[in-house]
Amino acid sequence: MSVSMRLSRGGSKKRPYYRIVVANSRAARDGKYLEQIGTYNPLLARDDENRVKLTEDRARYWLGVGAQPTDRVARMLDKAGIKERTATNNPQKGEPGQKAKDRADERATKLAEAEEAKAAAAAAPAEEPVAEETPVEEAAVGDAAVEEAPVEEPAVEAGRADEPLAEEAAAEASAEAADAQEAAIDEAVSEETVTEEVNEATPNSDAGDEPGDAEGESAQAPAEG
Repeated sequence: MSVSMRLSRGGSKKRPYYRIVVANSRAARDGKYLEQIGTYNPLLARDDENRVKLTEDRARYWLGVGAQPTDRVARMLDKAGIKERTATNNPQKGEPGQKAKDRADERATKLAEAEEAKAAAAAAPAEEPVAEETPVEEAAVGDAAVEEAPVEEPAVEAGRADEPLAEEAAAEASAEAADAQEAAIDEAVSEETVTEEVNEATPNSDAGDEPGDAEGESAQAPAEG
């Protein structure tokens, strides 16, 4: 039967208390043991004397008959000066297992994919708002202009609306003036024509006075006879 010197847990939850025992290496950790050779209370300070208690003579006895201490008990025996502990070298100490490495690689892959998706999502919206900023700024400038001079813009628009009407009125006035001038010219021409006709008719009447007198005389002659 192989014998080991190991810790057997006692105490309550979150308040452990260990017994340093000599037991069969095949027995349960907290099962039956051959002999208790000390105690270990991890709740006490490291420099406390009651943290580790060992029965030195019984420990030396069991070591003499071939009991093999666990690493933790070997540290305690070395500190107590009972048995020197051989230094060990474990280059893979603290190295995770293969499954832990696989899980770490999977997490790293998912994290990288999430970061790439986040970067792509951040880059896409950054380009779209650039095109949308200009109309917003123009609208803001237009609103500011309307707020600064709300009365001037209608006046300018009214003036612009009246410009075609003024042009039409001026065109109508010039057309009426041209018509009046043409009418005046026509009247003047007609008056000159009438005057010429009268002037032409006047000599004929003067010349006709003599025949008229003759006719009058001839008409008076029969009356006298």
